[in-house]
Amino acid sequence: MPDTRYLLAAVAVSTAVTWALRALPFAVLAPLRASSTVRYLSTRMPAGVMVILLVYCLRDLPLTQPRAVAPLAALAVTVGLHLWRRNALLSILGGTAVHVALASAVFTG
Repeated sequence: MPDTRYLLAAVAVSTAVTWALRALPFAVLAPLRASSTVRYLSTRMPAGVMVILLVYCLRDLPLTQPRAVAPLAALAVTVGLHLWRRNALLSILGGTAVHVALASAVFTG
């Protein structure tokens, strides 16, 4: 039969580690909120991440094949919806729907 003190110590250590890991990001990031670098990155990172994802997704796209139409049309719809409505969710869902529809219904095989 396990020792009760050992079990209580294990629970106490687990509790302390869990609490520290959850509280640590808030304690570390609090001073950074006033940083000009963090403010700059918060305005520039979303666009940078989207450009990296765009390049990654389209890097091997064979532009000479008809199946390239689906991702390019989805990209055009996504950009168009975003410029028109400025709603990221609508843009992503619209572009995804166009890509799925074209890739699965029109350009199969």
